Amino acid sequence: MPDITLPKGAIPTLETERMRLRPHRLQDLDACVAMWADPVVTRHIGGKPFTREETWSKIMRYAGHWALMGFGYWAAEDKATGAYLGEGGFAEFRRDVRPPIEGMPEIGWALVPSAHGKGLATEAVRAMCAWADQNFGSTSTVCMIDPENIASAWVAKKCGYQEFLRATYKDHSTMLYRRQV
Repeated sequence: MPDITLPKGAIPTLETERMRLRPHRLQDLDACVAMWADPVVTRHIGGKPFTREETWSKIMRYAGHWALMGFGYWAAEDKATGAYLGEGGFAEFRRDVRPPIEGMPEIGWALVPSAHGKGLATEAVRAMCAWADQNFGSTSTVCMIDPENIASAWVAKKCGYQEFLRATYKDHSTMLYRRQV
């Protein structure tokens, strides 16, 4: 696991052509709740919509990652309008997945349905991977994708991730992808 030390409160902001990946704000809660309550978003991520309380816990977990690990999740916003588009980043979830992936930062992303199919996920994941290349050294990153989530598998492959293992997580089959630097 990489050892990254950021000055207190120093979560970097990443810019892409169309998006700004920035720290979550308290004002993001309602937009996050709407996204995570949408069954289109959660279909391949847990299979059921998240409650307001569960979404709040996600945001707190993201902040905790930055504080304790030196990496975490960003909120994605449209550069032109400031609209909330979703989120993505790296985490050490310590998932009870077999075989284990602990020790490799896990990338993840989710976008609001109106942002689907526009290349925004690929744009965000490429920016996050560029940040990882500068900050994780030679540490590989992984992602876990539902076998039916063809769109996310395609994004992962376009960004350099290769399927390396089929695993089981919470009694469901999942695909693990790895990106080696």
